[in-house]
Amino acid sequence: MNSIFLTIILVPIIEIYLLIKIGSEIGAITTILLIFTTAIVGVYYAKYEGLNTLKSGFLQLSRNEAPAYEVISGAAIAFGALLLIIPGFATDTIGFLLIFPISRKFLFRKFAKKINNKKNKNNDFIDGDYEDIEENDDRKI
Repeated sequence: MNSIFLTIILVPIIEIYLLIKIGSEIGAITTILLIFTTAIVGVYYAKYEGLNTLKSGFLQLSRNEAPAYEVISGAAIAFGALLLIIPGFATDTIGFLLIFPISRKFLFRKFAKKINNKKNKNNDFIDGDYEDIEENDDRKI
């Protein structure tokens, strides 16, 4: 089954389950206020981190270096802010993990290791030498 299709189905189910469980423990009004608070605080913190990343990217560019980490980090912050806007506790948790610099660096290292391991395993090639043979050479078949 396609992982995107599975995610589209499972995320709302998990969110509804968590909303019901947490709402039954702390109350409906408190749950709603908590969801709005995490969305507002998360979006403002995402804006702050996004501006810091943008500043860092311009600093890298002024030193004639490629801002590769900053570009990826900016995309992760934007996706984290989107997850924080979506109501729910699971998406808020993932969103905050993507926005905080320490957890973002940790996640990037994990993905980089996974990608490097896949890249190293897929080195199926044959090493060989070749020699140009002239038209009138006896070795030509």
